Amino acid sequence: MTTQSASTERLAGLFEQERQSPWLDNLRRGWITSGELDQWVASGIRGLTSNPAIFQKAIEGSSDYDPQFSELIRDGVAVRQAYWNLVTSDIEGALKALAPVYEQSRGVDGFVSVEVDPALARDTERTTTDARALHELINAPNLMVKIPGTEEGLPSIRTMIGEGRSINVTLIFSVSRYLEVMEAYVSGLEDAVASGQEDLSTIASVASFFISRTDTEVDRRLEEIGSDEALALRGKTAVAQAQVAYQRFLDTFSGPRWDALSARGAQVQRPLWASTSTKNPNYSPTLYVDELIGPDTVNTMPDNTIEAFIEHGSIARTIDSDPMRAQSILDAVAAIGIDLESVAHTLEEEGVAAFVKSFDELIASLTTKADSLL
Repeated sequence: MTTQSASTERLAGLFEQERQSPWLDNLRRGWITSGELDQWVASGIRGLTSNPAIFQKAIEGSSDYDPQFSELIRDGVAVRQAYWNLVTSDIEGALKALAPVYEQSRGVDGFVSVEVDPALARDTERTTTDARALHELINAPNLMVKIPGTEEGLPSIRTMIGEGRSINVTLIFSVSRYLEVMEAYVSGLEDAVASGQEDLSTIASVASFFISRTDTEVDRRLEEIGSDEALALRGKTAVAQAQVAYQRFLDTFSGPRWDALSARGAQVQRPLWASTSTKNPNYSPTLYVDELIGPDTVNTMPDNTIEAFIEHGSIARTIDSDPMRAQSILDAVAAIGIDLESVAHTLEEEGVAAFVKSFDELIASLTTKADSLL
């Protein structure tokens, strides 16, 4: 990490000055045991997200998990269950580290997210069952279970919110799907009220809108078109789409319908900017932080992006600095022949497949390791 004073000043400034919560998009056992995660929290990190790819990298890239895994296998625990035991141990450690933030923020921040089995992304019933089981297994107020924002995931999101469970909706790639996600959240809160829940303040949710992957795919299509007009639009779509999405967020969480829920303590479902490390080396490493700062938002960043932001990021409200320009960029992208709904469909399919691949590869790796122990 960068020096404590520098990191504290810059990261804390995001929340203190602009009411944006910086979360950490990474987790590994060594951070918990060494106290480094506590240092991240002290520096201004207000939450943490994980996914199957993060756990694959952590478990395969370190011997920190070997003692627990070996003990589990020798006790006759199946490999897949052993994996979940490893994950649960890390999540519980992170939950403890972030519990003070949860308490100080009165349930707004301090959350740790863990994802349901990615293979269930197209199965509503099993996603619902899996999400409920994870909540009941870990049973911490600052746990968020991640459910993919697929068409099949939407009913699960509504059901979980209706049961009073906090949810991180992941893999959102379009404004249209984002609108459906917000509707699932609001409807779920209304279901909670209908079932007799008076106080809604303990239910929290974020909607994880993926950023850099959008530019990667749109830029690829722009380069295929190849005109000067197309090439001039590279690196602009992801930020513009997120800024337009923020306007839809403001629209959704206002007016009589929302006011009725707010009166019962309901929290807004904050947009969370995910996939915020730049993939193109020609773009600033803090592009997807600097241009998406604003109140009632979260930016979850891998540690290298956090380090870059600490070094040379800027703190200023940018998320709604020019919504008309943001919409004009999306209009220009559409006019040149790129269908953003098609882009979103491609990215959703790739996103689900990538998480399934990470999960399956890690289980295969752990199976090989287990065989060597027997």
